[in-house]
Amino acid sequence: MATSLSLGSQLAVNVLDAQSLLAAFGVLGVGVVMFAETGLLIGFFLPGDSLLFTAGLLCTGTGQHGVKLSLPLLLVAAAVGALTGSQVGYLLGRKAGGALLARSRSARLHEGAQRAEELLERYGHAKAIVLARFVPVVRTVLNPMAGALQVPVRTFTVWQVVGGLVWSLGLTLGGYALGSSVPNVDKYLLPMIALIVAISLTPLALELLRSRRAAKEGVRG
Repeated sequence: MATSLSLGSQLAVNVLDAQSLLAAFGVLGVGVVMFAETGLLIGFFLPGDSLLFTAGLLCTGTGQHGVKLSLPLLLVAAAVGALTGSQVGYLLGRKAGGALLARSRSARLHEGAQRAEELLERYGHAKAIVLARFVPVVRTVLNPMAGALQVPVRTFTVWQVVGGLVWSLGLTLGGYALGSSVPNVDKYLLPMIALIVAISLTPLALELLRSRRAAKEGVRG
C-alpha cells in the first residue's frame, strides 16, 4: 500500500515545479532533468536554473516536506547530466541536421534556435557555447544547432564542458551557500526563483533589444 502511494505521488509530480521534482525524485531527478533539458529538444520547458538552485538549497536541510539532498551526489548528478546532455544534443544535431527542429511546431523552440544561431555567428563558437548555458531554451537548442552547423567536435566539447560546469555547479553551490547562511530561507524561495529566472532571461532580452535597434538603424540608413 505504501509503495502504491509513493508511486502515485511520483506520477503526480509537477515537472515545471522544482520543489515537486526534488521531493519526488531527489538527486536522480536533477541528473535526468539536466540531461533532458540540454540534450533533448522536448526538454526545453524544464526548470533547469530554478531546479539547480533549489536543489543546492535543500542540501542544507532547509525547505518544505523535510527534503534533504546530499551535496556531493547532487554536484555529480548535475554536472554529469548537463555535460552528457549537451554532448548528446550536439551528436543528434550533427547526424540529423535541422530535421529535428523542422518537425517541431513550438514557436518558442524555433525562436530559441534562431537566437542560438545568432549567438554562434556573433560571438564565435567558444563564447556562444558558454553564454548559451545561462539562457533558457537557447541552452537546449544551441547544442543540436552547433552539430548541424558543423562546429568542430573538439571545440564544442571543450567549451560545453567549461560552460556546463560553471552553470550547473555555480547555481547549485549558490543555492547551498544561501541556504547555509540565511535562516528560514525557504520562506523566500519563490521570489528567489522568480529572480533567477528573470536574470537568466536578461541576456536574451538584451539581445532582442540590440537586434531591434540594429534593424531600425538599418532601415534609417
